Amino acid sequence: MASHTAASAPPTAGVTREERRVLAGTLVGTSIEWYDFFIYAQAAGLVLAPLFLAPLAESDPAIAQVLSWATIGISFLFRPLGAVVAGYLGDKLGRKKMLVLTLIMMGVSTALIGLLPTYAAIGIAAPILLILLRVLQGFSAGGEWGGAALLSVEHAPVNRRGYFGAYPQIGVPVGMILATATLWVLTSSMSAEAFLEWGWRVPFLFSIVLIVVGYVIRRAVEESPVFEDLVRRRKESSAPLGQLFRRNWRQVALTAFVFIGNNAAGYLLIAFFATYSVSVLGLERPTVLLATTLASFGWLGFTLWGGWLSDRLGRVRTFQLGYLLLAVWAVPMWFLIDTANIVWYFVALFVMTLGLGLSYGPQAALYAEMFPANVRYSGVSIGYALGAIMGGAFAPMIAEALLRSTGASWTIGLYIAVAALVSLAAVSMIREPKGVDLRA
Repeated sequence: MASHTAASAPPTAGVTREERRVLAGTLVGTSIEWYDFFIYAQAAGLVLAPLFLAPLAESDPAIAQVLSWATIGISFLFRPLGAVVAGYLGDKLGRKKMLVLTLIMMGVSTALIGLLPTYAAIGIAAPILLILLRVLQGFSAGGEWGGAALLSVEHAPVNRRGYFGAYPQIGVPVGMILATATLWVLTSSMSAEAFLEWGWRVPFLFSIVLIVVGYVIRRAVEESPVFEDLVRRRKESSAPLGQLFRRNWRQVALTAFVFIGNNAAGYLLIAFFATYSVSVLGLERPTVLLATTLASFGWLGFTLWGGWLSDRLGRVRTFQLGYLLLAVWAVPMWFLIDTANIVWYFVALFVMTLGLGLSYGPQAALYAEMFPANVRYSGVSIGYALGAIMGGAFAPMIAEALLRSTGASWTIGLYIAVAALVSLAAVSMIREPKGVDLRA
């Protein structure tokens, strides 16, 4: 009866001051990290091809755009390396230290992109330097999510892990809202020529301000109590990564496949839909960016709800519901988008965010409960990074290729539906872990 009453209480009831600080630290930090990542994804669809691939953009704009999308995927390939390094050090030195380090790395690389000379100024060195900074972004992102997820879940009361774990998750839609809203303000307040000449740099440079704010908040957060307990009671593990792959390879594989559908659909929302609506359907860019920003509030709300719901229904069941909704909606939404009506465009994206939220909100809690404490950072980070490669890394590029080869946008929806069904099958293979002892 006591646990039922606690689970039925308002999510914020009884949350301590330190727990609020943890929730704020994980939310603000992941929001800033993903703002940085999404600014690049948006820019890849809007301006990077003519600026950094100028000769190809002039001779074959379609191929230049495909390659611009590919630069998004390149950074994903380095996420596993960042996950391995940050996971190993996070399991050894603590979640908090790695969170601060990855935040700074992401901010510096993003700001430097805003300072890069274009192809017209330094030739082939421009895209090379751009790719190197994307690699640094990918390395940083690979270590970011696992630390934030564990810091929030390991601080949570056992019956609120889903809700607490949803806070680093909503950093993704918050980051997208910040990124898309920033671009909307800029494109609405200046000419297309001015935006292409210098305006695109502003959101990258704005990252410096956000990093300072995030650093201050994260420094005030205490280390995870589970990690502190682990340090007190264990001997140093000689090879935690070796132990992870010897004993927990199945969990790593399942966490990767569980993420494929959500990440693929999410990156189309983040990067592809706006570009498609402007370049193919002829809608006005500021209007499309505003509608995408508003739809992202649905992703935020449904993600938080998904975490809360998983504390009641279970992680697996909430995931299953989200992926079923995503698979069912993936094709029909394209017929709304192709009306070239901005209202139907908003409706299509907003409904999609329901499935996205329910298949993302419980993720931090589910992953944390699947791994033992001494390899948990490594396990969740590597699984997350591998899932991102298989899911979102090249999703915009695949979508562009499908559109070019078939001429039918609904085939992109079919691709997303298949990805969602793969993840649905993977999550259905997981035994419900809700409520396990995280100190084990």
